[in-house]
Amino acid sequence: MPFTVAIVGRPNVGKSTLFNRLAGRRTALVDKTPGLTRDRREGMWDPGGGLAPVRLIDTAGLEEGEEATITGRMRAQTLAAVAESDLVLFVIDARAGLLPADEVFGEMVRAADRPLLLVANKCEGRTGLDGAMEGYALGLGDPLAISAEHGLGIGDLLCEITDEIARQGAETDSGEAVDNDRPLRIAVVGRPNAGKSTLVNALLGENRMITGPEAGITRDSISVEMAWRGERVRLFDTAGLRRKSRINETAERLSVGDALRAVRFAEVVVLLLDAEAPFEKQDLTIAKLIADEGRALVIAINKWDLVADKKARLTVLRREANRLLAQVRGVALVAISALEEHGLDRLMKAVFSANEDWNRRISTGALNRYLADAVEQHTPPAVAGRRIRLRYMTQPNARPPTFIVFCSRPDDLPESYSRYLVNGLRETFDLPGVPIRLHLRKGKNPYVRS
Repeated sequence: MPFTVAIVGRPNVGKSTLFNRLAGRRTALVDKTPGLTRDRREGMWDPGGGLAPVRLIDTAGLEEGEEATITGRMRAQTLAAVAESDLVLFVIDARAGLLPADEVFGEMVRAADRPLLLVANKCEGRTGLDGAMEGYALGLGDPLAISAEHGLGIGDLLCEITDEIARQGAETDSGEAVDNDRPLRIAVVGRPNAGKSTLVNALLGENRMITGPEAGITRDSISVEMAWRGERVRLFDTAGLRRKSRINETAERLSVGDALRAVRFAEVVVLLLDAEAPFEKQDLTIAKLIADEGRALVIAINKWDLVADKKARLTVLRREANRLLAQVRGVALVAISALEEHGLDRLMKAVFSANEDWNRRISTGALNRYLADAVEQHTPPAVAGRRIRLRYMTQPNARPPTFIVFCSRPDDLPESYSRYLVNGLRETFDLPGVPIRLHLRKGKNPYVRS
């Protein structure tokens, strides 16, 4: 495990801004809205100088609340991050000055008995510098005056962190070859309260994400790396996606944007549906988005433990999936219960299978034999009395499988015939549930000499 730094403090003191500054990327959501961060977000920082990369943890703002409430669960996640850290950055807002909550949570962090640096953020200007001096009252050492937003004092903070790494004798970069085998990126998406965080927790085998009966708990798209049956996987838990007309808060708009980015950077997307209300309009909209982005898709029907006649229900849902999602016909549909941890092996097997299909490459010879058979069985219709000749097919790309057909008049080939070719490709080469791109080009067969 790399050297780990946890960033903690009250809401809206600038923890996520500092996290982004250290990580060198704007990955954590940042806004003036207090309490925007709820789950733990992780990132890496390369300190250089022969030191190994450092693991950073951005945490939810510390607030007082009953254990069963969202704030109580957020605090538990923050304290868990503190417990597994090698160094804690306790951040206060220098412009606001020292507040009673800072003193309460400062004692809480001190009790964890971890090396700690007191960071006074928002120190740009005279007011901020005066507020930083109040940090001495916490008894947590000299406050480091910084401005995460403007980059002031960050160099001094980095020096303090690297000094602590050296004091603890953390591992240095040995210079060995880096493992370039990236983990399979899997995004879990769906409507609010479908059980996405519960599913991620079940796959991880720990309560890593905050869950509860309230809809919309997750805001950031949180990524966690794990191993599943020896295969490296990076899971992305995302915020629930609602119709645009229902999104009216800044925090939710940021969350939805973050979820959509997770879809675009994923390789396989698990669309989680509620067994009691599957294939609602928003589910279909999300599935279309995933197909348009060209991602491999697996549909998981959650809360399956609540279904009475399971066999009959699954048959109906598979028929509905093929009818409503023609663009990914044959998509894997897996019944699970995230709460009961049932069906997880079947789900992950479907995920790895979808990834294989998504990466599939087909030889040019096999494609042109298919094209000849397809044309023989169903000749393209004549347009204005002239036949359209399909001369040649090739696959330039995978991820998703992409095919080019060279023909005499690509603009005149009916859309229905293109769908016929796509469905034939899906059936002939066993590509269920994978978005297929088919492009028409005007040109001659490059392998035929003129």
